[in-house]
Amino acid sequence: MLYANYEGEARVDRWGITIPFGDRTAADSEGLIRELAGLGYTDAWSSEVSGSDGLTPLALAALWAPELRLGSAIVPVSTRGPGLLAMSAATLADLAPGRFVLGIGASSPVIVESWNAGVFAKPYERTRDTLRFLRAALAGEKVTHTYETFDIRGFRLERAPATPPKIALAALRPRMLRLASAEADGAITNWLSPSDVRKVRGEIAPETELLARLFVIVTPDADRARDLGRRMLAAYLTVPVYAAFHDWLGRREVLRPLHEAWAAGDRKAALKAIPDEVVDDLVVHGDAATCRARIRQYVENGLTTPILAPIPSGDIPLDQAVRDLAP
Repeated sequence: MLYANYEGEARVDRWGITIPFGDRTAADSEGLIRELAGLGYTDAWSSEVSGSDGLTPLALAALWAPELRLGSAIVPVSTRGPGLLAMSAATLADLAPGRFVLGIGASSPVIVESWNAGVFAKPYERTRDTLRFLRAALAGEKVTHTYETFDIRGFRLERAPATPPKIALAALRPRMLRLASAEADGAITNWLSPSDVRKVRGEIAPETELLARLFVIVTPDADRARDLGRRMLAAYLTVPVYAAFHDWLGRREVLRPLHEAWAAGDRKAALKAIPDEVVDDLVVHGDAATCRARIRQYVENGLTTPILAPIPSGDIPLDQAVRDLAP
């Protein structure tokens, strides 16, 4: 929902940021995290790829910023056992009662198999089964159940949280989006344009919270921003789940040269094959005012919670960008 501040500028109910910040460790983030609520941020969301894990930064932020809602976006369902995931979620729920959201998702074969020696199989079913197990476990139930993708025998949390956390699902296409809407408390997506939000929103109920991580480059140098954006997009849009997502969004033909060059092993050609308009669609860039206006377009099209991920550009210190992007 949008509302107007005293200067007449539209503001939103929720305005999130990604922690830890891209230019520092979690331990070095304390000062800036303590500033966030005073700047107008309502949420702090972690990520988990190959940097910080998705939960430790939230435990720190629970103590440093008791005003913020905290969430993981996301932790994979196949890199931890279901019981361990329930224990971790219960710990965060105790540290931040009523203000922790557990974001889970299928992740990708590279992260699950190549990096974590897991098995990436039946991603939809594994995510659904994990969601259902977590609902029961975090409510304090003793769980003995044969799910489609795993069996649980007699698991019960030693100390179930007084306030079970909400659970949001990473969802890129209709089937997972509909699961998030029907059984979870929200859907998490990313790498989409403001106009794409309408198509994603069309697959979920109006009351379902829709969250998205938005990659933001605060710089007046459009060429620099597009160069940085292309490198990020090439790494993501060539992953099968993201390729399928953008096929569904209608970018199959415009991204075909990227995929062909990438499949041929020509990384330089792959970067060059990403058109400016695709970068401008999927990466928020410009001066801070331009970026804030672009983020509000996402909200106007149905995004509930923007989660900003400022990317260091070399032009503006990241802590200054975080402050300048505040609502």
